[in-house]
Amino acid sequence: MPQAPMPEFSSSVKLKYVKLGYQYLVNHFLSVLLIPIMVTIAVELLRIGPEEIFNVWDSLNFDLVQVLCSSFLVIFISTVYFMSKPRTVYLVDYSCYKPPVTCRVPFATFMEHSRLILKDKPKSVEFQMRILERSGLGEETCLPPAIHYIPPTPTMEEARSEADLVIFTAMDDLFKKTGMMPKDIDILIVNCSLFSPTPSLSAMVINKYKLRSNIKSFNLSGMGCSAGLISVDLARDLLQAHPNSNAIIVSTEIITPNYYKGNERAMLLPNCLFRMGSAAILMSNRRSDRWRAKYKLCHLVRTHRGADDKSHYCVYEQEDKEGHIGINLSKDLMAIAGEALKANITTIGPLVLPASEQLLFLSSLIGRKIFNPKWKPYIPDFKLAFEHFCIHAGGRAVIDELQKNLQLSGEHVEASRMTLHRFGNTSSSSLWYELSYIESKGRMRRGDRVWQIAFGSGFKCNSAVWKCNRTIKTPKDGPWSDCIDRYPVFIPEVVKL
Repeated sequence: MPQAPMPEFSSSVKLKYVKLGYQYLVNHFLSVLLIPIMVTIAVELLRIGPEEIFNVWDSLNFDLVQVLCSSFLVIFISTVYFMSKPRTVYLVDYSCYKPPVTCRVPFATFMEHSRLILKDKPKSVEFQMRILERSGLGEETCLPPAIHYIPPTPTMEEARSEADLVIFTAMDDLFKKTGMMPKDIDILIVNCSLFSPTPSLSAMVINKYKLRSNIKSFNLSGMGCSAGLISVDLARDLLQAHPNSNAIIVSTEIITPNYYKGNERAMLLPNCLFRMGSAAILMSNRRSDRWRAKYKLCHLVRTHRGADDKSHYCVYEQEDKEGHIGINLSKDLMAIAGEALKANITTIGPLVLPASEQLLFLSSLIGRKIFNPKWKPYIPDFKLAFEHFCIHAGGRAVIDELQKNLQLSGEHVEASRMTLHRFGNTSSSSLWYELSYIESKGRMRRGDRVWQIAFGSGFKCNSAVWKCNRTIKTPKDGPWSDCIDRYPVFIPEVVKL
């Protein structure tokens, strides 16, 4: 029996080295151009000799007034440049809330409660089971105490209790990590999309920690899972306006008042995916914080597709036919998220991609416009711009779609998949659980770049780029401390319940 011919590897190897050579040449074009010029100048100076160089120097006549004016001009321009330069904003540290084991909701418990609560609606129970089987969630995700009752008790008092638990626990841990006193806080931003009591959650924090009367506080609501990065953007703008200041951001979603008790399938989805969580983040523009800060904020890009009706209504809070309030998730959600992502990366690409990728993308765009519109568009290789990716753990389909569109490997989306498995969709705080996962694995090195991508109702796609300020030691505490050695785990396509 004739043997099958060996695959031809030489062409692929050659192509690989051609691509590497192209990337190096384009990305280091100035260096490649300057080296021969510098060599030519050095050879010419050696040829004419030191005596001729001194003769030329002596022949130059310097006027004292001209020298002073030139020096003053250089100093003036340098001063204006450094004063107008945006202040560097640092992420000093952050903390993620770790729910107690008493709040754990295994699949069996979740389905048992669903059968008891929806005992007259077996099709809805079956639908939730199918969603849970394919969700990518694990057995250790947590729901607040009020949802454990049969039936659930989503009262205002229970919702405030959940807010107290998740927010204050995360903030206490952040104060312990940073050694910061509550009265040192200059700016406070709290974001929670669906729970907006009066007084606000930010007022609740001020009352708890007895913060200063002149603190600049903000409370963001209704902005979905991308509100965490909106808070970072707001903090950045405030820190640009207020020198020598710091800001604390609290990102959370209160689950208690938003448990849907109706029968609409599109509104039952959040019950299966959303879980309790919170994160507290300390940002600063102080030079003294530069050496202890973990990250430096490089770019933040926000994209809003709300002018389009489909985008506006794809994540929509409403009442069903029976009067039950819930969040309706449209079937077009993934397509709309893809369009929002496309608009976002079109803006952020030129800021972060190396010149080689930008040139290839431009060539592809011009070719499609001028020669053949059917040409396959070139997808830039964002792996050349970032070492780590934190994709919002909104659901398995979201992570799959972004991995496919951005051509990422399994390792690049590992933090997102494992966060979804261990903690579920914790809304705006999920990005910080993912960042904590990367740190807990000991993968964060000085100079590494991190891309955080989040989606939210409206419809919005927001992304932030951070640069690691120092090599991060593997933390001994945090949300992953007792389970990081078990991860990553294999997540089957379907978990039979």
